[in-house]
Amino acid sequence: MPTAVDDPHHFDFDLDRGIRVQVVEKLETSPLLPLKKQVGPQASGIYALYFKDHLAYIGKASKGTTKSKRTLRARLNEHVTKISGRKNITLADMKCRYLTFASEWWVFAAEFALITHYRPEWNESGFGSKQPGVGRPGTDQVSRWNELFPKR
Repeated sequence: MPTAVDDPHHFDFDLDRGIRVQVVEKLETSPLLPLKKQVGPQASGIYALYFKDHLAYIGKASKGTTKSKRTLRARLNEHVTKISGRKNITLADMKCRYLTFASEWWVFAAEFALITHYRPEWNESGFGSKQPGVGRPGTDQVSRWNELFPKR
């Protein structure tokens, strides 16, 4: 019996690629804004942070989920506060982009697509950590991000 790969009549949608292509295109054409307090809407969505004009981090804000209940504005404000209390980095070094989504499902799909496409350095360094774990508050281990940008 032929496998799906061998069967010339078999077709699978590549939904991951479709999402990735569209969200990358839309994000890259959205305005690049200074990262500061009150930037971003009170909505769910994804955001990209740029450090010295290089994409450094992709994150999400999902106000409709039971876990986070954060808006883009609230999440970006958290990053402003975190960066403001660090050495070797200032808010002048930072910019952001964001996209809003009506459906919470698309927030998670878009974040996954962007992280796997860009593989931003800070997504693996402990920058966006919000819960206990390696390199996070309440642990003895220091994350790569905390080594580069120690608290003042």
